[in-house]
Amino acid sequence: MNAQAYRPLTVAQTLARGIVGLAKAGDSPRSDALQLLAFVLGRERSWIVAHGETFLSKPQAEKFAGLCDVRAGGMPLAYILGTVGFYGREFTVNEKVLVPRPETEHLVDEALAHVKARVNPSLPKQFVTVLDVGVGSGAIACTIAAENANVFVEGTDTSSAAIKVAQHNARRLNVIGRCRFHYGSLASPVGDRQYDVVVANLPYVPSADVPRPPESAGFEPREALDGGPDGLAAYRQFLPGAPGLLKPGGMLLLEAAPPVFDELAVLVGRAFPRLDFEVCEDYAGLARYVKLVTPE
Repeated sequence: MNAQAYRPLTVAQTLARGIVGLAKAGDSPRSDALQLLAFVLGRERSWIVAHGETFLSKPQAEKFAGLCDVRAGGMPLAYILGTVGFYGREFTVNEKVLVPRPETEHLVDEALAHVKARVNPSLPKQFVTVLDVGVGSGAIACTIAAENANVFVEGTDTSSAAIKVAQHNARRLNVIGRCRFHYGSLASPVGDRQYDVVVANLPYVPSADVPRPPESAGFEPREALDGGPDGLAAYRQFLPGAPGLLKPGGMLLLEAAPPVFDELAVLVGRAFPRLDFEVCEDYAGLARYVKLVTPE
């Protein structure tokens, strides 16, 4: 039998088929299909919209269909594309690191505001120091370094694969000279050094609640999500030593999720018994991070 002849489809027809195929895979089938098609064609999304009558080649159509199938199976779009947007920049990601969330941008905002207040204009070579505990892809660390030339950032992670991704992103953003990443548990790799800002976005999902495929988060590294029986195992280990990491007037930022904040507040109170701290909300008005500043 002769193979059925390929019938070329236009960009608009291909996009429409992709949207239908992805309709059950998530809340944004059109956006996902548009990004996948732009990726396959090597074009901007605006070009896709403006050139709907252009025909695809058979290899292009097959590659797009294959990627749509992968996405429909739950694979995060960021892993398929190999990049994700965060704080106005593109970061390389893979299945060895957590996909940066928009909510985490709040921590960057807080850190940058504190850094700006700590910079002394009369000391042009002064560096404000930041520690990112659980650096992952380097999204927080590299963004802070890229946003302020007076910042030197260190990051730690228990995953050597994540450290490689963070280093790659630091090179891409031309901040590798002001970033240093260490393999090891929590803050142990930095010894007794102190910082102007310490950020920790540690695993905080209770073990029983860690997503599994086909949920998108189920494709992310379990060690970056699993916070133990109550979600706070890593914070319980980290917080007793946190006071020693902060310079006078230093800021501590801890990301978590609403279900664990009552107990996290107890742990923070034990570690800093004489200090007030604030539980801050994300874009949706949900408790998202703890902010604490030590006395000067």
